[in-house]
Amino acid sequence: MKLRASLAAVGIGVGLWGLWLLLHTVQVQALIRLPLWLAGAVLADDFFLVPLTVGTGWLVTRWSAGPDHHRTISAVRTTLLYVGLTTLIAIPLLLRQGKGVNPTVLPRDYLRDWLLLEATIVVAGAVWFVVQRSRFTFKRSRASSGDIGGR
Repeated sequence: MKLRASLAAVGIGVGLWGLWLLLHTVQVQALIRLPLWLAGAVLADDFFLVPLTVGTGWLVTRWSAGPDHHRTISAVRTTLLYVGLTTLIAIPLLLRQGKGVNPTVLPRDYLRDWLLLEATIVVAGAVWFVVQRSRFTFKRSRASSGDIGGR
């Protein structure tokens, strides 16, 4: 119990130190905009990203319920996972690029690079999907060819 209380005290201390740093290093205008930005992020998450994710998951699950789809669904899920992760990582760079920032900090065309990355992930996922599908079909055709002999 003493360990838990001491860890709680350390956690509260670190949180208060972070709050002190936030209040002393961020300008008042930015502190006023921060709750607005956070509220916008929550609304974008709850009304756009969550329904999009749930809808995509529902479609993929419904599609995977078909005959022989369960063997290749991992390629689709993995592709969607990587597209989602790289998009989440790229969003700050994509949003920041259009603000006329210092070209030495963001010298690249991040939109083009992000689209190329997403296209590469989708192509790799499609290739893996085709490989998985053809391996399953090949195994099934080899197994059924042995049944022709009357065994």
